[in-house]
Amino acid sequence: MALIVAGVSHTTAPIEVREKLTFRPQDAVHQLAQLRAKGLIGEGVILSTCNRTEIYAVEQSNDALANVSSILSTRLGRDAASFMYVHRDHEATSHLFGVAAGLDSMILGEAQIQGQVKDAWEHCRAESGPILNRMFQSALLAASRARAETGIGRGAASVSSAAVQLAKKIFGSLAGRRAMILGAGDVAELSLECLLSEGVRVAIVANRTHERAQTLAERHGATAMHYDECWESLSDVDVLICSTASPVPVVTMARVGDAITARGDRPLCILDIALPRDVDVSVGDIDNVFLYDLDDLRSAAAANLEQRGEDVPAAREIIAAEVQKFWDWVAGLAAVPVVREFRDEMDRLRSTELAAAFRRLGPLSPEQAEAIEHFSRSLMNKFLHEPSVRLKAAAANGRGLGVVDAARYLFALENKTSSDSEQGDNTDIA
Repeated sequence: MALIVAGVSHTTAPIEVREKLTFRPQDAVHQLAQLRAKGLIGEGVILSTCNRTEIYAVEQSNDALANVSSILSTRLGRDAASFMYVHRDHEATSHLFGVAAGLDSMILGEAQIQGQVKDAWEHCRAESGPILNRMFQSALLAASRARAETGIGRGAASVSSAAVQLAKKIFGSLAGRRAMILGAGDVAELSLECLLSEGVRVAIVANRTHERAQTLAERHGATAMHYDECWESLSDVDVLICSTASPVPVVTMARVGDAITARGDRPLCILDIALPRDVDVSVGDIDNVFLYDLDDLRSAAAANLEQRGEDVPAAREIIAAEVQKFWDWVAGLAAVPVVREFRDEMDRLRSTELAAAFRRLGPLSPEQAEAIEHFSRSLMNKFLHEPSVRLKAAAANGRGLGVVDAARYLFALENKTSSDSEQGDNTDIA
């Protein structure tokens, strides 16, 4: 088994690259199904958020990575290799566990990524399997432990809260200000909560589905507005936060030009925390319009890193322990079929040599043949007992994969396959 993760994130690719590499859930499942149908991967999960797109896979072919890279390059419209990172086996597992715990997030320790990892796994369950199911389950457990046992998640750090802090740098205080939110998902709701906690006087929620906007607004004492009517209100608000799932910009010059002109010289802060971006970049060229996207939140992220950096080593220790547990489990899966292959190969040799011995001995009574047969089996079982026990025990103490590989080599089992070893543990552990 070979585990890989290939992808891009805010640490390797700017927003104009990341937004072209986003996957909707149905697109992710379709892409993984194609890779599996071609025999390139056995299992797969695609994690696609505002700050990363990553493809996790159990390889079945040496061409798997090249095809994954090709998928990203096709979506990007040019070679994606310069923006990509690739991790294998232990490093792939450590990477996922760190991502789930928020250690690789732009906002260190953010809590939203754990839910996004869970959602990505659940959306891709049709193309996942026992190895990735166990790995993602373990990643979520490691993330929960890191948050519970260290201070990595203290406070309310999130992309939404960082965006609101950026708005405060323009206005000094948001108390008494008016704000509008485009979108009605989890990020939009968190943004609304952050705005209200800063004393925003009037908060407006607009969404293509008015019922969702109304539900969110009622939950937090805000005002819901029909999507087609919200643009005129830009002449009155101070802060606009955009967090829709639109694949194309929704805040365009054609929609907001007149309303922004009517503002005169009053500043408007637009915080575009969607990916792909919601706001046409030309809107930021208008006088007194301050447009910020996800990559502009890095300064807020740097301040957050200083506050939480001291908790990173402890979180990494927890993750390392959980990674080792996962690979001990993998080693256990590998040990059982190897023990079976080992014993089957030895029994084949025993049968061959026994047949040759019978030919040399000449005619024997049934009782004599049975006694020799019993002796050969008993001797083989005694020879194999201790190696079998030790091989299984090695899988439980973290040395399993190394010992398994050594056993495969010593007994020439490298090129032998077992249906059991390929199937592994098909138990649904979710």
